[in-house]
Amino acid sequence: MLELRRLNAGYGRAQVLFDLELELRAGEVAVLAGRNGGGKSTTLKTIMGLVTASSGEVIFQGRRIDSLQPFEVARLGLGYVPEDRRIFTDLTVAENLEVGRRPSRPGLPPWTMERMFALFPNLAGMRARPGSRMSGGEQKMLAIARTLMGNPAAILLDEPSEGLAPVIVRQMAEAVRSLKGAGLSVLLCEQNPRFAGDVADRVYRIEKGRILPG
Repeated sequence: MLELRRLNAGYGRAQVLFDLELELRAGEVAVLAGRNGGGKSTTLKTIMGLVTASSGEVIFQGRRIDSLQPFEVARLGLGYVPEDRRIFTDLTVAENLEVGRRPSRPGLPPWTMERMFALFPNLAGMRARPGSRMSGGEQKMLAIARTLMGNPAAILLDEPSEGLAPVIVRQMAEAVRSLKGAGLSVLLCEQNPRFAGDVADRVYRIEKGRILPG
């Protein structure tokens, strides 16, 4: 589904990623684990084209995407939920979801609003609530739900459990497992080892921009 080959990237003269290699298989959850500053978020941003790779390859569904713009990557079916959520706070839950709606993809059932509320029951009673009146955990759920409304084949999640109450973390883990059960491929960054262990089919550990062996 997704493969990184000797990927190097950074910001200006500051190199952050060094010959990074990993793969995400169809229908699995892979976790990129490590401390803050290790290169997790930069990896996801480079995959999406938000950070330009200096060398190496990003392959998505058999196609190189490392030279594409972020909107082009998204159109190919790769969803991205950044750590800071970026929902539309002046729009309601239902309006946020409508903004994200895109045509369904062959072989995958379409994500509908009702299916989204089944995945995130907390949002079901908030259809008319503005994003500004939601908790951080609810906003994170909405950000994921809005991305899913684009019917991606795979999704990148940046720190989905960070800053959430324990009960919301458990709900988030169940949601990630449900995404896998629905046939979606998930690559997520995570520094919470318990959360990573609860959801991961495979774990890559990154430190100082390098994948650790083993």
